[in-house]
Amino acid sequence: MNETKLLESAVSEYRGIVKRTSGKRLTRLDTHRLARDLSSAHDWTDQGAHTIVSLANDYGAFMLRNALALAIALNKEDGDRRF
Repeated sequence: MNETKLLESAVSEYRGIVKRTSGKRLTRLDTHRLARDLSSAHDWTDQGAHTIVSLANDYGAFMLRNALALAIALNKEDGDRRF
């Protein structure tokens, strides 16, 4: 599967989890519940789930999209932290 398809698949899965976690309101997302749901539904460790929720909130799609593009160009699948 190419990187574009992997990204589309992840976005689709995470949209579903965000919708279930937040219900119809996206204004006040419970980040701890989201991390717990990611951990249980997507086999993230507790630390990994909290880290991706924090990254998404702290940096947003613009910065992370560019970081993703650079990681792909560098062929960094797991990164130095080995999540």
